[in-house]
Amino acid sequence: MPATDLSLLVKAAEQAGDIACRYTGPDARRWDKPGGAGPVTEADLAVNAMLEDMLQQARPGYGWLSEETEDSAARLARDRVFIIDPIDGTRSFAEGSRTWAHSIAVAEQGEVTAAVVYLPQRELMYTAAKGLGAACNGNPIKVSSATELASTEILAAKPNLQAHHWLGGAPPAFIRSYRPSLAYRLAKVADGRFGAMLTLRPSWEWDIAAGDLLLREAGGVISDRAGHPLRFNNPHPRLNGVIAGCRALHQALLAALDPSSPGIAGL
Repeated sequence: MPATDLSLLVKAAEQAGDIACRYTGPDARRWDKPGGAGPVTEADLAVNAMLEDMLQQARPGYGWLSEETEDSAARLARDRVFIIDPIDGTRSFAEGSRTWAHSIAVAEQGEVTAAVVYLPQRELMYTAAKGLGAACNGNPIKVSSATELASTEILAAKPNLQAHHWLGGAPPAFIRSYRPSLAYRLAKVADGRFGAMLTLRPSWEWDIAAGDLLLREAGGVISDRAGHPLRFNNPHPRLNGVIAGCRALHQALLAALDPSSPGIAGL
């Protein structure tokens, strides 16, 4: 089933890319969501509508969780659920950047089993199915073999370096880089370009689900900021941050974090 689901997700991602690329990001109509939840554009909504129609017709027994669809508790009763971010990196899309992604996944009883992260304007199609490995444009990928934080590039936004998050009041030395899409950050760790990534704020499942499987199938380790394995299709679909990378760097980052820092104990 994961391989069959993956074939469906790839077709859906290709169609999503065709739709999104019809819009010119800065010219697409844009709104701000209530409660400071960020922007949404007409492209996000168009992609979401297509995905919801296509995927639910193909798998009517699956639940549905998407950033751009009003949530329903009905998904909690389904063994399998689609977890979708129609455009991850909407701000980047609206600014006219090419660094945004379609993030599409299937989770079964809390575990992601098929996943696609697709960047149509960069011609990058990341894919994974449970037990079958991860690939980019059909070529197998694997995480970095780095062992030392100080010599490795880590993807992280600046707020993650605030002193209160770290034992000793300062983050460990590493080379900080950034990409605007969480799904793309996870994909770039999965393909070995970066050693690890972390986000210490609560994170929506739809930003993380596809990248979670890419990371694991590429030989990496991924957890929340407290080191717990990630589970999906939760009643409140947010995760307690994310740490992901090759095993050595994941362990090093986790060991350097202050477990009493706000947010680590729970949401």
